[in-house]
Amino acid sequence: MDWLELTVCTTTSWADLVSQLLMEAGSQGTMIRDRQDVINYQHSHTDGYWDLLDERVLAEMPEEVRVTGYYPGDVKEEEVLARVEPRLEALRNRAQGMDMGSLKILRGTLNEEDWAESWKKDFAPFRIGRHMVVKPGWCSYRPQPGDKILEMDPGMAFGTGTHETTALCAALLEELVVPGDTVIDVGTGTGILAIAAALCGAGTVLASDIDPLAVRIAAENIRRNNLSHVIRTRQGDLLQAVDLVGNVVVANIIAEVVASIAAPVRQYLVPGGYFICSGIAREKQEGVFSALNAAGYLDIRAMEKGEWAALCGRNP
Repeated sequence: MDWLELTVCTTTSWADLVSQLLMEAGSQGTMIRDRQDVINYQHSHTDGYWDLLDERVLAEMPEEVRVTGYYPGDVKEEEVLARVEPRLEALRNRAQGMDMGSLKILRGTLNEEDWAESWKKDFAPFRIGRHMVVKPGWCSYRPQPGDKILEMDPGMAFGTGTHETTALCAALLEELVVPGDTVIDVGTGTGILAIAAALCGAGTVLASDIDPLAVRIAAENIRRNNLSHVIRTRQGDLLQAVDLVGNVVVANIIAEVVASIAAPVRQYLVPGGYFICSGIAREKQEGVFSALNAAGYLDIRAMEKGEWAALCGRNP
């Protein structure tokens, strides 16, 4: 299967919002190529690990940040552009003179079989939460004391862990999951948060996604991390795939969807259980907070990182 690639050239500070924009315009996943990420990683690792990486990675990366969205090949390019361009213009107006880069749009196609290879160019180990390190299978990593390693192969599924919302959810899982808990990951993507929950001590984890390819990739990542005895996968639309009650439900999707499922999630939570939700741009945080409040959650709080927020509420 071929995929339509639509790439927007922007800056580091606007990359996540451009990614969200492409998702709202129908992208099945996004990838951000930012040379500053590589520079930051290099400067933060003085243990010699950088020597294991190919120095050409930085030299070959473009000066502008490139955010690429992936659309099914049967979608017409002009239809995608008709959704993307007005959103970009609205974002430019919102910026009020701030540097957003050129916002140039580049077009291309990608064959499904070539997807994994395209990720390998820039993907290096990185930390989410306090103790978890995400590592692609083709890289080596020297663990620090207390590190928990998640070995991931992005494949065609959305969610490699580089997004700030994933880090926020992982931090909340580290804080709230108690050994033996049951955790439900709605919209699992690559399975990264389901795996993180298991590494935090969850005894049972359900990872669901509407995309059959995401379910397959998640299952492969779960097997790679030797967690098939803890995590099972199911295909289905949001809560339709959930067939148990958990101590924690986590949903890293988009703000509008999170708000729509806030009330129904409670029937899948034990009393006192937690709903962790993200994929929420900061300007949409208040609306999601209101939805959680209206649904009856207690002790609602927010964590923020960059332009993104995660919310957590307790079931009465």
